[in-house]
Parts: sequence; structure tokens; C-alpha cells
Amino acid sequence: MATGAGAVLSTDAGFCGILAQALRAAATASVAVKRGKWNKLVGSFMSRVYGEWSSGSMTEMHSGLLTIIATPIGNLEDLSPRAGQAIAHASLILVEDRRHAQRLFQHLGVQPKTMALHEHNERALAPQIAQRIAAGEQIALLSDAGMPLISDPGFPLLALLREQQLAVTIIPGPNAAVAALSLSGLPSDRFSFEGFLPAKAGARRARLAVLQSESRTMIFYEAPHRIVATITDMAELWGLNRPAALCRELTKIYEECLRDSLGGLLERLSQHPDKVRGEMTLILGGAPEQDPGEQEADRWLAPLLEELPLTQAVRIAEAQSGMAHRLLYRRALALTSGREPA
Repeated sequence: MATGAGAVLSTDAGFCGILAQALRAAATASVAVKRGKWNKLVGSFMSRVYGEWSSGSMTEMHSGLLTIIATPIGNLEDLSPRAGQAIAHASLILVEDRRHAQRLFQHLGVQPKTMALHEHNERALAPQIAQRIAAGEQIALLSDAGMPLISDPGFPLLALLREQQLAVTIIPGPNAAVAALSLSGLPSDRFSFEGFLPAKAGARRARLAVLQSESRTMIFYEAPHRIVATITDMAELWGLNRPAALCRELTKIYEECLRDSLGGLLERLSQHPDKVRGEMTLILGGAPEQDPGEQEADRWLAPLLEELPLTQAVRIAEAQSGMAHRLLYRRALALTSGREPA
């Protein structure tokens, strides 16, 4: 059995043949139309149909597709015209929250059919959605704000579509991480997106310890009620002088980007608690480049320090790596306290 493009050609060509036979049968039954004129009309029509198929327009109409669409992170005018058209023409829109999506739909003047897709149901719904795309549906994926899949639902579905080799396209647009990085004034040539840190203090500090020697600029998302605790942990582990920028309410009326050190941010937030609100993106300058020996020591120590006391982690790292005890102990102190011993 033909597959891929060949299968599409065979199916569409067969359809055209059947349609032509049906039209000619109707012509035979009609005494009002001369046979020659009718055949000429059918031929012209079929040439046009096949021409549209060969140019791709009919293939697009009959092929299933998932379109990933970036949506505004605050200002609705940031939605691109192409994104608006795709939303209007999709047979189904996958949204995080139907009520939240209504504001965007009202702005566009459309009321499309929607299906809620969020972290609690996306694995269960992915096979059903993939089946609909395989059957030829044009489906769009939106998040509440910004780019879908970036700290938002969608990955289980995309993984399944990749496995089944189903068509996916994207309409790029607003993204809080990249927007905040551009605003921060910190190096943007190399960066690492870390998303949301663990909510619990112990797990959060363990994750930050792993990032101790990260030399690239880092991007974090954080909830307002945890932002002070997160910056405090960073300052304790990495020092008060680490350069940072806290961007909030991007593209909205009260957009603000606080460019300071970690210590400076803590001071400003304590003096102005009204700033501890809204959607927040934290940009952090990377660590100074390390000596290769220190990097290797950190590579051994970081995962051990997540689970073990300092002395035990050093002892195991020394036994496994053969590195000097003094270097490992010094780096362990730095990873757990943020203070480089003299």
C-alpha cells in the first residue's frame, strides 16, 4: 500500500476520477446539455482541481496538522495577523484554560471550538488528539500566555506526534523568557533557560547548588509569593553581588525591569513590597569561568551534595575521582555556602 506523498497522490487522483465519472453519468442522463460541451466543461474543471492539488492547496486542505501558536504575554496587540488567521480557521483549539482564552477570542471576534489541555490531562488526551490530526483535522495549540511548551503544557502531545510522524508547524511570537533577557542588560550571547525552580526550599537549594558553576546567563520563572525566598537562596549560595534583573508585568501597563545585584534586588523588594506581584522573570548573570580542575570537582560533587552531608560527599567524590581532598573540600564548601574560602 502506498504511503506518504504517494498515498496522497493516489487518493486524490482516485477521487478526481470518480468525480469525473459521476459528472459524465449525469451528462448522459441529461438531454439539455450537448455531450461535447459537457465533456469540455468536466475536463476544464478537473484540470483546475488537479492544478490546485499539485500546487499544494488541496494537500493542505486534506492533510492533518497541529499548529503551535504563541499568544500575547500581556498586550493583545502583540498577536500576529497570521496567528489570528490560524486561530479563526482551526477546527479545534487546544487551550490551557477556556475562560482565559475567551479574552483572546473576543479580541479576535471569533468563537472557535476548544478543548482544555493542561498538565493534569495532557497525557490521557494526546492519543485522541493525534488520531484526529491523522484523520485530517487542522488543530491549534495555545497556552495561556507566550509560547506553548515553554514551562507550559504540550510536550506529551508533541512527543507522540513526532513518534507517529504527523505534521506540526509553528507560528512564533511573544515569549517572556527571551523578552526579559533582552531587557536585562546581561550577556545574551549564551544563556540557559531553567524555568520554574522546585517550590520546596530544600529541593530549590539543591537545584541551585547544581547551577553553582554555570557560566551562562540563566533565566528563571518564579511565582510572586516565592520570589523573595528564591532570591534569598541565590544570594546565600552565590553571593549578594551576583548581577541580576527582575522583570515583571512585561508588555502590560505596569511593566518594570529592576536591574541590580541579588543583594540590591532583595533590598528594593523589602522597601517596596508592592513590587512583589505579577508575572515574574528573573535573569541571573553567570558564574565567572572556572579552572578546569574546579569544574571537574563540581561535576562530581553537585549530585552528591544533593543527597549527602558535605564530608560524606567529599569522601565519596575523592574515592571515585582520585582528585585531591583539599580541592574537593574547598569546592564543596563553595557549593553549599556560596563563599569561596581563602
